[in-house]
Parts: sequence; C-alpha cells; structure tokens
Amino acid sequence: MVTGYTGKLLRVDLSSGRITEEPLNEDYAQAFIGGSGLASRYIYDMVTTSTDPLGAENPLIFITGPLTGTNAPCCGRFTVCARSPLTGFWGESNSGGIFGPNLKFAGYDGVIVTGSSPKPVYLEISEGKAGLRDASQLWGQDSYQTQVKIKEEIQEPKASIACIGIAGEKKSRIAAIINDHGRAAGRTGLGAVMGSKQLKAIAVSGNARPRLAAEESFTQAVREAYHILKNDMTAQMFRLGGTAIYTDIGMMYGDVPTRYYTQGDFDVSNLTGGAMEETILTDIVGCYRCPIACGRKIKLDKYGVSEADGPEYETIASLGTMLLIDDLPGIAYAGHLCNLYGLDTISTGATIAFAVYLFEKGGLSLADTDGVELKWGDIDTVIKLIEKIARREGFGSTLADGSLSLARRYKAEESAVHVKGLEVAMHDPRAFSGMAVTYATSPRGGCHLNSDFFFMEMGVEFPELGILSSPREQWTESSKERAQMAARHQDWRSIYDALVLCKFANLPASLITGLLNSATGWYTTPQELLKSGERIFNMKRLVNLKFGLKPEDDRLPSLLLEPLADGGAAGNVPDINLMLEEYYRFRGWNRTTGKLEKEKLQELGLDRLA
Repeated sequence: MVTGYTGKLLRVDLSSGRITEEPLNEDYAQAFIGGSGLASRYIYDMVTTSTDPLGAENPLIFITGPLTGTNAPCCGRFTVCARSPLTGFWGESNSGGIFGPNLKFAGYDGVIVTGSSPKPVYLEISEGKAGLRDASQLWGQDSYQTQVKIKEEIQEPKASIACIGIAGEKKSRIAAIINDHGRAAGRTGLGAVMGSKQLKAIAVSGNARPRLAAEESFTQAVREAYHILKNDMTAQMFRLGGTAIYTDIGMMYGDVPTRYYTQGDFDVSNLTGGAMEETILTDIVGCYRCPIACGRKIKLDKYGVSEADGPEYETIASLGTMLLIDDLPGIAYAGHLCNLYGLDTISTGATIAFAVYLFEKGGLSLADTDGVELKWGDIDTVIKLIEKIARREGFGSTLADGSLSLARRYKAEESAVHVKGLEVAMHDPRAFSGMAVTYATSPRGGCHLNSDFFFMEMGVEFPELGILSSPREQWTESSKERAQMAARHQDWRSIYDALVLCKFANLPASLITGLLNSATGWYTTPQELLKSGERIFNMKRLVNLKFGLKPEDDRLPSLLLEPLADGGAAGNVPDINLMLEEYYRFRGWNRTTGKLEKEKLQELGLDRLA
C-alpha cells in the first residue's frame, strides 16, 4: 500500500478529451520524491529538443509531494512544470494556498496535461473523478472572476481553482497561474502554456486524506516542527511583517535591486512591512497548515479596491525600487493588477524597468512606446503598461514576452539582466556573492529560490549537512568554498521543492527526514536525502541539456558585474568565473560540454538516461 502518496496520477489529453488514471511510478517516487523532482523525471521522457513550449506536445504537470495534505506544517504548496515559453529551458513554479492539498484530497498526486483543446475548457477533479467542462463563457475573464464563477458552476464553494487571466490567454511569456484568490505560480511563463492549450482552469476538491506509514511518530514529528517554527526567529519575523519586512534589511546590505540594478541605495521607509501595517494592511493570512502566515490582505481606497493580496517583497522591489517608486499603495495596486490579469510580478516589473532604462539611454523612442515617455518614479505609467501588457496592446505586446525578447528586438542583449531568459530575481549578487553562482546555474534561470543563499549567509543554516553561513565580512567574497556551499545548498533546497515544503520553514534536516520517513515508510537519512537532492538537481540539468543548454548559458549578465557606487554592496563584484570553475568541478560537470561526467551519472543512478 502506498503511503504519503495517493498512488495515482491523472492524465488529460486535451486534443482528444481523453482522461485516464495511472499508478504512480514508485521507482520514480523513490528516486525523485515528488514536486518538481518527480515532474522532471516524467517530463524527461516526454520531450525532445524540438518540443514547442506553446505547442500541444509540451506536457504541463501540476504535482504535489508526499507531505502535501498532511498535518506537517508549511506543506500546502504545489508545483507546475513544463518547458518554459519564456526561456525555452526547464520551467518550474510553485504556489501556496490550498490547491495542492485539495488536489491530494481529490485523489491524485498530480495531473499531466498534454494536447490542446479545440475550444476553451476547464478541468474539474472531485472525489476521484475528473471531467472537462466548457470554459467559453470564462474566456476573457480575470483570475478572480474565473475562480468565483467556477465555484458557483460546480456548486462547490470549498474548491480550489488554479487558473489563468487574460495574459495567459494572450500567451504572454511572463504569464502566471493564479490560485486561491491571489496566490501565484508566477515564474517562467507557465500561464502561457495553459493559454496555448486553451485550458482556462483546474478546479479540485475532495475529502480523501493521505495514508501515513507510521501515524504516531509522524504526529510526534509534526508537534516538534510546530514548536520549532513557533520559536524560530525568521518565522516570527515573517509573521510580524510579511516578506516586506526584508525591504529595509536588504537595502542596508545592498541586496535590493534599484534603478534597474544600477543604483545601490534608495529610501525605502515607505515600503517596509511596518509601513504596510500603518497604511493599507487589513489582515494576515497563511497557507494550509502554516503557522508562519506571511501573507497579507490589504485595502486600497485610492484605487477603489476593498480587498487585495498585499505585495510580497519581490513585488515591492520589482515594481518599486527597480523603478525608483516609493508609493506603496500604487505598487500594491500594480501587483494586484498582475494577479488580476495573471502576470509574474518579478518579470513584469523587471521588463518595465528595463524599458525605462533603454528609453533613458536612447535605445527606445516615443515612436516605440506608443508616445509614452518612460521615466523613473512614475507609478501611473507602470499601471498603464501592465494593462497594455495583459491585453497585448501596442508597446505592451512587446513587453509581454519579457526582457530578453525586448532586448533582442532593440539590439540591447548585453544590457538585459536575465539568466537563461528569466529575469533575475530581487536579490543582488553583489551583496551576497554566492547568489552569483546560484543564479548562473539555476535550472530555470535567474531564480533566487533554487538556493536562497542570502538567507543562509544571514544564519538560516543546516549544520547536520555541512551547510553553514559565513561571517558578515565574507558575504561579498568569491571563493571555491562558496561555490561548493552553493551547490550543496541547491541540493537541499531541491528537497524542499520535492516535498513540497515552503522555504520559510527551516526545520532541522533530521526532523524533515523523520517527517518523510514516517509518512512514506522509507528509511532514508539526512545525508541520503541530500544525495536525492543532488540527483533531482542534476535530473533538471539533463532536461535542460535535452533542450540545448550549453555551458555559456551558465552566466551572469554584464550589468551585475559592474560595481555600484553607493549602498551596502558598493564596489563589490562577484568573481563568477572563479566560482563557476570550482562549481563545475565539484558538480562533476564537463566544463567544455556542460554535461555530467560519466562517473557522476553512475553515482546518481542517471547513467541510463544520458
């Protein structure tokens, strides 16, 4: 009997309308656990070098992990994976709320969607049954309207809906998937994949619960985990101020990108968690079984919005400091529009900031921007551009495909801040040099979550695994040791993405291992689990190699290799070449081809795939 998992996957062929069940491949689950790890193994079998990200042949996987839907804290997340239409490489994004647990409660560990529907549809999954419904009446509706109308139509108010807005329908390559009101699987443009398949939404509900291998020991581990998180300083910090509490801390260290990565200091006193509490905050919210509750509810009287999801730190930076905007209600409204239309706030803000940067440099003219003058500090223009991006109107259609597409159109590729086509997240590697190598080597591109190295440096460490922080004076140093630490940290965070566990829940490795073992009946150790993380990270590398990845794609954009004149990271530039050389050696990757060496493939049990 499968425990931890439901033991079933749902396959949906939208071209034919055929829906089938299949047993979970238990060998895959043992090796890759769940979440994006398990999805990468399935996707590897289903894609080729020529798979069109917006074609019917691109598989789109919604998937959970073995702790999803249990009482384990902070395990309410789910993951969406496919070939990214933004980057052409590995596409992965995860989201909170309760959609993941509800997918498990509906009877499935995951859903594999292939094909393309001849007309708009949505997928309803409830109590172990699934069917496609006509979504013609929902096409053109925003993400909030879609969620409300589907719940009314299926007469299930407790259902969770993951859907696209107008941006996904228009196949914007920075389109997000929105669930549980304003939660977002934002990165790598997977909303466009849903749009290309004419899949408006997936609705999930049910009452099944995962079976546990050792319920008593699981319950004991859960109690311990809640106790630790209740007293954890980082968890308390995010509960107190949301992720926006990092804004002024990060600015002090020079970690908050400003003026499109060209300025090191900016007054963010109006953009902090405290400022939000004093002005627009109405409530705090958490995901399923989450004691941290970093989510925020806000009210925006100026814009006539009675309730919206408060902006996360990444949104505040991408739509705020990146554009020299300190208007918190305006930034929050811009973020609300991104949720409404289904856009990734990081890529949206970064692409608009890049456009302003090019306009200032003379790379864009009024003729290019529909007569709109692009300038720093102009929230009203940002709001107008988001509307145009969502609808692919005029200049908005150019911005809708992200920074690299914009750069190629105007012959400014060296100025675009991206890795593998994905806009770099809102943490500056000049402040924490370890972030340079994690950005350069991340499977999905400029991602801060395959290793939040900056948090590790500030004390969120895992001593059992040899993952340790450095003294403050070493944060900006580039070294072989930092490259090795980055790889080890990426491997451990790959386990989080497989479970699927929120990265704010920094529990001891032995406790996480205990939760997994008592749920599944496995007998793994923390060190063995770390090795599984290495296998998962390299599995995604194999997928990317199939998509044509070359060593030169593992790079940092030139703008991030220029020293800043001011701020906490002034004068610092990471030595990316030194760290990459050591990183490749440590990983067992060939520096000339980018491929895994034969010995590493054998060590990880991946030799048959290569």
